[in-house]
Amino acid sequence: MRKRFILLIDFSESSVNLLKYAADWATRTEVEIMLVHQTVVVAPALTDIESKRRIAEHANAEARRELRALAQAHLPHEVKVSHTVSEEPLRTTLSRLLVQPFQDLVLVGMKGTGLLKQLLLGSVAMEVITNTGNCIVAVPQDVKAFSQSTIHVSVTEKYPLNIPELNNYLQFLGEPDLKITFFYLAGPNEGTDDIEKRLREYSDLFAPRFATDFAIFIGADPFQDIKRIVTNRADEVLVVQRGSRLLTDQLFRRFLINELVYEGHIPLVVLP
Repeated sequence: MRKRFILLIDFSESSVNLLKYAADWATRTEVEIMLVHQTVVVAPALTDIESKRRIAEHANAEARRELRALAQAHLPHEVKVSHTVSEEPLRTTLSRLLVQPFQDLVLVGMKGTGLLKQLLLGSVAMEVITNTGNCIVAVPQDVKAFSQSTIHVSVTEKYPLNIPELNNYLQFLGEPDLKITFFYLAGPNEGTDDIEKRLREYSDLFAPRFATDFAIFIGADPFQDIKRIVTNRADEVLVVQRGSRLLTDQLFRRFLINELVYEGHIPLVVLP
């Protein structure tokens, strides 16, 4: 099946850097790129339906011109590029695209502290993560070049790791010299025998293809221990699963995601 990146573009500086990141990635693997933009139609409250339709058509046409210009400026000619523009909600557009016969990754840019807080607290990006049954890659604003050699995979106790989706993501990486560390955040006095067994099983499962390891961090403040593993190199990636305490628990979300993704400038991959 053909592979495709679906990039959410809003014409900000973050979008330009996201394009550069996707272009660098796409040149290393055979991946097509779909650019997606949601237009915002501004019309007076009493505007009739036909006039609103014309305003929307004009806004969509202008956005298409901007997308073509961005693609010509930042994407290599050998990468196959398409685009879609609509005033419909992103959830609707993505639902339509994700049933097409492609193996997809959805890429969204993060714009720094302001948007990162929104990402974690209910922004458009977080809405996409919450409501899209597909793997999402959130890329910090200052990351412009693709490089992935170390992947840190958060494992939860409630939900088994989505192995098919993790494999789907790994297939987009080609055949890199890759290390995968599976880790778990344990609370104080929490038993860890069962989760250690699960971590070991995941590590063994992927060991024939990659260098693997696992770790358990125990205590009320495990972040310093985690940062000994996640060293904030540009080639690191943090993988979490939707429903993970890293996305839902206020304490973990506030500190871990901010420190490791925003301050550490590493991409965040969210598995469905």
